[in-house]
Amino acid sequence: MAEAPRPLGESVRCRIAPAPTGYLHVGNARAALYNWLFARHSGGTFVLRIEDTDRVRSTDEAIGIVMGSLRWLGLDWDEGPEVGGPYGPYRQTERLHRYTEVTDRFLAGGSAYACYCTPGELEERRRLARARGEPPGYDGRCRNLSEAERAAFEAEGRQRAVRFAMPEEDVTVHDLIRGEAHFRANDLRDFVILRSDGTPTYLLAAAVDDVQMHMTHVIRGEDLLPSTPRQLKIIEALGAEPPAYAHLPLVVGADRQPLSKRHGSVAVEWFKERGFLPEALVNYLALLGWSYDETTTFFSRDELVDRFDLSRVSHNPAAFDMQKLEWMNGHYIREATDTRLTEVVTEALRGGALVPDPSVVAAAIPLVRERMSTIEEGGRLLRFLFTDDVVPDEKAANAISKAGVGFLREAASRLEAVEDWTAEEIKRVLILFQEDSHMSRRDAFAPIRAAVTGSTVSPPLYESIELLGRDRTLARLRSTGA
Repeated sequence: MAEAPRPLGESVRCRIAPAPTGYLHVGNARAALYNWLFARHSGGTFVLRIEDTDRVRSTDEAIGIVMGSLRWLGLDWDEGPEVGGPYGPYRQTERLHRYTEVTDRFLAGGSAYACYCTPGELEERRRLARARGEPPGYDGRCRNLSEAERAAFEAEGRQRAVRFAMPEEDVTVHDLIRGEAHFRANDLRDFVILRSDGTPTYLLAAAVDDVQMHMTHVIRGEDLLPSTPRQLKIIEALGAEPPAYAHLPLVVGADRQPLSKRHGSVAVEWFKERGFLPEALVNYLALLGWSYDETTTFFSRDELVDRFDLSRVSHNPAAFDMQKLEWMNGHYIREATDTRLTEVVTEALRGGALVPDPSVVAAAIPLVRERMSTIEEGGRLLRFLFTDDVVPDEKAANAISKAGVGFLREAASRLEAVEDWTAEEIKRVLILFQEDSHMSRRDAFAPIRAAVTGSTVSPPLYESIELLGRDRTLARLRSTGA
């Protein structure tokens, strides 16, 4: 029995289908974004499907992290976990009976067969094939077993997997990004669709779900292109209409290898924790393989929805450039309102086990807005205002040691006489002190900055001292180095 056909004239339906194993990879986030933009641009439906058949790694916690990362990026789904929809359930572990039903239909109709080969036998045959210079792949040993042979294998206690019987013909994939991709029949061997433990493979589950959820477009990474001819044949055996496929260029590191943990952090959650703004990451990911023109770099979310088109997606791998992302994040920080920055910097400080006063953070934001490329960096710059546990770093300690304790105590005495504790008056007194000390401003102010903030890099000195307050400033100048 064929699957129910897609309704005539159905609008665009596309999906992101992560296999949650702990975090959302930025490459998968880019794929999710492109699907979301395509759906929104087309007035269609964006679906979240959870491919959680790996029961060891796909925990509820991991699923929650992936869904949280998508929400943080602003990629809301129209159908999926927690929101439901007409073609659910949307977790593959809740759809296992559907894959079994399809497998049984394939077995009955001759599109699949039972395979009793053991892992050891398969590996030995692969080794012999390599030695003969033959292409890898299953040799069809169990494709035409007799009833007696099947019974004998089962009597031995062998576990049965189920393989799809690939038609012996070349397959052409019509890809919306890459054009036509041709696959030779000799490279498309029979493949497992149901493991011996009864769980479906990706090739079966994804194809069945795409059909039963009426997907019109599958937009995914180029690494999955080799899966497509096999999934097309599964869909053909189901008697269904295949979706249109679009395979995105790989996201790579500086070495042009697929982006992975060896290149550094690749999880969306990491970028969130380090103080990247979601609108910056969305803008950057959008340009990681797509462009609107030769000059436009910054796009609002609405502009991306309005302008996104698969025809402008590149064929070439897209290199992830952390420096460019930090530069772009800095742009969005400078564009953000004081209120927004106060909220996110306050949150970052709280994440560092501090108890910041939001009014002080708000007063400090103008001092650091131009100096930070991430919110985490802003938190580091302002940390000295919200803790008295300030330990000078190496450069700061050297500056303090060079100036000497007496110099800092004299600076404290000069500041103690300030009646109007404002940045302007603090500046006047410190410049006079510097001139009396016959030192350059750099040499005079470096140890003061180091003692007050714990670093030689800080927000503007006079404003920092004003915000820190008289008592705490004097205490640090008198105790540092003592």
